Amino acid sequence: MKLKSITLHQVSIPLVTPFETSFMRETEKDCYLVEATFDTPKGEITGWGESVAMISPLYSSEYVASGIDVTKRWLAPILFDVDDLTAETVSWHLRHVIGHPMAKSALEMAVIEAQLKLNDQSFKTYLGGVVDSVPSGVSVGIQDSVEETVRVIGGYLDEGYARIKLKIKPGKDIAPIAAVRKAFGDDFGFQVDANAAYTLVDASHLRRLDDYGLLLIEQPLGEADIRQHGELAKLMETPMCLDESIDSAEAAADAISMGAAAVINIKPGRVGGFIEAKKIHDLCAAHGVAVWHGGMVETGLGRAANAALASLPGFTLPGDISGSNRFFHEDITEEIVMYDGKVDVPTGVGFGVSIDPSRLEKLRTDSLQILPQS
Repeated sequence: MKLKSITLHQVSIPLVTPFETSFMRETEKDCYLVEATFDTPKGEITGWGESVAMISPLYSSEYVASGIDVTKRWLAPILFDVDDLTAETVSWHLRHVIGHPMAKSALEMAVIEAQLKLNDQSFKTYLGGVVDSVPSGVSVGIQDSVEETVRVIGGYLDEGYARIKLKIKPGKDIAPIAAVRKAFGDDFGFQVDANAAYTLVDASHLRRLDDYGLLLIEQPLGEADIRQHGELAKLMETPMCLDESIDSAEAAADAISMGAAAVINIKPGRVGGFIEAKKIHDLCAAHGVAVWHGGMVETGLGRAANAALASLPGFTLPGDISGSNRFFHEDITEEIVMYDGKVDVPTGVGFGVSIDPSRLEKLRTDSLQILPQS
């Protein structure tokens, strides 16, 4: 395939309710989509990708504007120069550009979909997925009160979600967790996510979480603190899960060898793409480490691709692949539906969903076309 053009579409999608983590509060999903066209033996084919970078550099050093800029100035020109571009070689071609895994992942995703369309193949088949549906977990942001936390989680349990993840931070951790367990008991999967809000000094406080039968605690310490997570894991019964610390298969191997991760959250955008994400899955499966698929409030495009990855056999815990209506009144693709605690893995060619042109036009805030330099 030969890359002919790229259009970056910035979109802003209002959220059903604000989503608050330990580091920010979102009321809209601000991201950009990659529309890439290729010359192929079957004629012109278009592939779509989605950047999971946030509007501000708070989850990672990347953010929407930086992804657009590095794509325009550095990443796109490299790929335009490749005569036979494949999904499997995108990361190799972009290897000399340091960092920017989310921007690279968005481009790789567009190449993947075009390649799938060229081969009349679904993403699940390409990856080697083994199930037709995946258990659907939901991520609950930090609420204004303990009572509101209980009310919101009760609503999601009534909807049938297979697992609840609650965001926590210092001062908003033990009380809401205890209240949720008191209200709903121990017969549902419950885990927490700190997004690096604590330090090892907080170990004695975090050990109190052992009283609540949690599936895991996700990323309590800083992203560079793999060794410290290993030390904390020795002090807690609650399984330790890493998110921000795992930016590559090499980082995953280090975490496993240090005893820092009994569980790993895999997010393709964080690690540079779905190809690298599958490597991490394979590595963890070989070492008996459980994995689950994290979420970044993706649109239906990213959500469909995530479901395909989560159909691999190593994903033994429910991930953050909720229904579209968890976050959006209106998505840019057909709705991803959660039913009976699960989401179907799309089986159509490509990612199995389509961008709705009218919705894209309605939600788009800006666009940029990038062409090969003459």
